[in-house]
Amino acid sequence: MKNRELYTKQLIKYIDTPVVKIITGIRRCGKSYLLKLLRNELLSRGIKESQIMTIDFESIRNETYKDYKKLYDYIIESISDIRLKTYILIDEIQEVNQWENAIRSLLVDIDCDIYLTGSNAHLLSSELATYLSGRYVELDLYPLSFTEYLDFYELDRSNLNSAFNNYLKYGGFPGLYIMPEDDDLKLQYLKGIYNSVVLKDVIQRNKIRDAELLERVFRYITDNIGQIFSAKKIADYLRNQGRKVSIESVYSYIHALESAMILYPAKRYDVKGKRILDRMEKYFLADLGLRYSMLGYREDDISQVLENVVFLELKRRGYNVYVGKEGDREVDFVAEKSGERLYIQVTYLLATEEVVKREYAPLLNINDNFRKLVISMDNISISSREGIEWMNLIEFLLN
Repeated sequence: MKNRELYTKQLIKYIDTPVVKIITGIRRCGKSYLLKLLRNELLSRGIKESQIMTIDFESIRNETYKDYKKLYDYIIESISDIRLKTYILIDEIQEVNQWENAIRSLLVDIDCDIYLTGSNAHLLSSELATYLSGRYVELDLYPLSFTEYLDFYELDRSNLNSAFNNYLKYGGFPGLYIMPEDDDLKLQYLKGIYNSVVLKDVIQRNKIRDAELLERVFRYITDNIGQIFSAKKIADYLRNQGRKVSIESVYSYIHALESAMILYPAKRYDVKGKRILDRMEKYFLADLGLRYSMLGYREDDISQVLENVVFLELKRRGYNVYVGKEGDREVDFVAEKSGERLYIQVTYLLATEEVVKREYAPLLNINDNFRKLVISMDNISISSREGIEWMNLIEFLLN
């Protein structure tokens, strides 16, 4: 099995700790696969197979246990030796009605170590977090990074540009690597993911009646990733297309897409005022393969696509990511983690002096000592300017 070291390292350090481990991410990003890697790790430590219980709620065979009482009874009755610790691995726990009741009772009643996955960003609402009394940790899982992509496909790093172009086109859903090198088959696979995510995690869960309108909202956002816009702007656009929709409805659709982890917001951050602004955020896709499945592959908006790549990489590295507002200028990303801050501008190529001035100007106006970085696809090394570093995008992803 291919290892996803970034996530297995995080998960392994919590083995046998008295907290519930909750792994969240969009469907098909590799949550089930991560549980298999965890199971292998447990077995390698001498844990008996009889101590490990795996339940996958994407399988119809477990339909019976979608009631929390039945799930609890099934787990208790399946334990072969109550004197030994039971390792409970449950996939797509959000399918279980009032699942938190079963989990809390298991923590009290038996010696167990619990790992859950879910495809809902609000799996741990404030009510559920209170109900579990802080006895949990959450791990965000994303589709393959570019580094993982190279490892999964066992690609020679001597031709990184070709591999990166494919990564931009097809994205990083792990299941793609077992597909034949056929564009039509890969496209159908990606469309299948889009359809299952939208139908199961958005339309059904949120009881959305107008599926066609939801798709129009998502298509607009997909076509404008990396662009600052408001729900009003989307509503106005749809009205011009003959579809009457309220701003509140647009917000509810966006909220549903966020909950399914199809979209991630990047709120605006006032660099001078040091505060987060309420409206006019950017949105980024969980995986660029979804964009290809909906819009096809286009090179005319490459800068937007590259921003999406950098945004996801920063999220993987554990940063909180914002869009910076510096006076009347925009900083592509303000990334914060553990008291550290990083300012980033992303562009395709620094092809002219005009482009250089445009990309460096917002960073030059920031008067603090945190790291400032311009990232582009240029292959010729560019020297720093007034403390602002430059880095090749592929180098940044592999660093």
